[in-house]
Amino acid sequence: MKVHVGAGATAEEAEAIAKSLADHLGVDVEVHVGEAAEPTASAEPSEPDYPLADDLGPTEREEALQAEIEEILEGGPEKYKERLPDQGKLFVRDRLDLWFGGEDGSGGTGEADGEPEGLKFEDGKFAAFDDWHPDSPKVEDYDEGDRVPGDGLLTGAAEFEGRDVHFMANDFTVKAGSMAEKGVEKFLRMQQRALKTGNPVLYLMDSSGGRIDQQTGFFANREGIGKYYYNHSMLSGAVPQICVLYGPCIAGAAYTPVFADFTVMVEGMSAMAIASPRMVKMVTGEEIEMDELGGPRIHAEESGSADLVASDEAHARQLVADLVGYLPDQAGEDPPRAESKPPKYSPEGIDELIPESPNRAYDVHDLLDRIADAESVFELKSGYGKEIVTAFCRIDGRPVGVVANQPTERSGAIFPDAAEKAAEFIWTCDAYEIPLLYLCDTPGFMAGSQVEKDAILEKGKKMIYATSSATVPKQTVVTRKAYGAGIYAMGGPAYDPESVIALPSGEIGIMGPEAAINAVYANKLDAIDDPEERKRREQELREEYREDIDAKRMASEVVIDEVVPPSTLRDELVQRFDFYAEVDKDLPDKKHGTIL
Repeated sequence: MKVHVGAGATAEEAEAIAKSLADHLGVDVEVHVGEAAEPTASAEPSEPDYPLADDLGPTEREEALQAEIEEILEGGPEKYKERLPDQGKLFVRDRLDLWFGGEDGSGGTGEADGEPEGLKFEDGKFAAFDDWHPDSPKVEDYDEGDRVPGDGLLTGAAEFEGRDVHFMANDFTVKAGSMAEKGVEKFLRMQQRALKTGNPVLYLMDSSGGRIDQQTGFFANREGIGKYYYNHSMLSGAVPQICVLYGPCIAGAAYTPVFADFTVMVEGMSAMAIASPRMVKMVTGEEIEMDELGGPRIHAEESGSADLVASDEAHARQLVADLVGYLPDQAGEDPPRAESKPPKYSPEGIDELIPESPNRAYDVHDLLDRIADAESVFELKSGYGKEIVTAFCRIDGRPVGVVANQPTERSGAIFPDAAEKAAEFIWTCDAYEIPLLYLCDTPGFMAGSQVEKDAILEKGKKMIYATSSATVPKQTVVTRKAYGAGIYAMGGPAYDPESVIALPSGEIGIMGPEAAINAVYANKLDAIDDPEERKRREQELREEYREDIDAKRMASEVVIDEVVPPSTLRDELVQRFDFYAEVDKDLPDKKHGTIL
């Protein structure tokens, strides 16, 4: 607050006025004498003086409440807490300290000795209190085994990596983290509040599913457990939803991780499945262990449901801390920029890295290390659909989503799993305003009876649809081969990218030289009896065809925008992403498409 006083006031008078007003109004005050631009005196409100502090204090009523809260904070029966170390997991309140401990909420010790510094508040500590607490009039014969503090679920708000988030966390010491009526209500309120605030949501899951013996009141109700997934759907693409799994999440509990934008599993403890091994045996007769049914390897490599796999609880937190650095708080906001760093390796080596032969492999990670800021490449679903790399990175400090063919995996051909992975990643980047970079080096979509059974057409169309519908800035680089419909899925000229540029090794055609010669000239070549003459003619046809699909030919016909020296590729991308940081792309006026 600024206050101006007469020009004749002394400095001492100004100081007295500032202090008096600050204490009276409870705000910072600046006093300016006359027309002075700078304040002559300033003051902050004094700490309140409680003259009766020695006479008044907590009453028995408040002390009783504090004792009840302390009892709630202890969690479920002690025997279940004692088992946690053998399971490699933290007690839920120690887990919250790991996530939100420290003055800035950047992580604690995982040994809570009070509320973590980053925990803003918790809702619903007293949920189900009357059903278990020994002082409740409803409890006649207290049994520690019936303890359900908070109904087994913690919800609230916290600061994580400097950002406000909603959180939920199951207490595995309370009936294996299972969900019942009051816990369901807390979960739903947390989601509904996230819809209003627009802040990200962290799901720290460790739940065996719904409490079967208490399902009345929460299973099929309008505001029951089924509403979780309705709310997940409403939150999807509005705010980032990140789920970390700390135990076997079964049946209904397994849907939260798959509805989340990003799912992290922890090695040696996480699992998720539509039914438990016991239920699987009952239904199908199959005997299988939980890890083989739905452990981290299954979902990271086979189903694609896990984005990341952590080695332990601390590593899971670090992965999420890295991840959120690429994400805005909500849709419509720009993702946060970081300080620019030079790439790990010099861009001067790009041309030598990429072989001249379209059939020789190189690792696209090595190319990213010469384009992206050092230590900024953050890959998702690395074990699934390996023919395409999906990763966040920074280019000159700007977050970018990378979709890159991987020549070391089946020559970079696009298989169904890779297409599906790419479609989901593109869709997520578009939801959160993260520009896209396509690095195209593919012979196209894979052919064959097995990929048809695996839905190559269905999943391929999803990738093309996602690329077509994305409204964020898109840059496409043809690094080497761009054959068949691969150039469509990888952001080719017809898919409204801001630029399509190529390296001199780039080629764009319906198919590669070998396939083209076989398709067009097979009969003529078969008519040549002399093997040497046939070989010479094949080579001539191959060279002629490669000249026809060469990047410079494509640039000459203005199919693509530019052919750039490989050593300048990073600089080209920096300038293009900067210039096209804001683009206006309108989709047709319709409710939504039908492809995804």
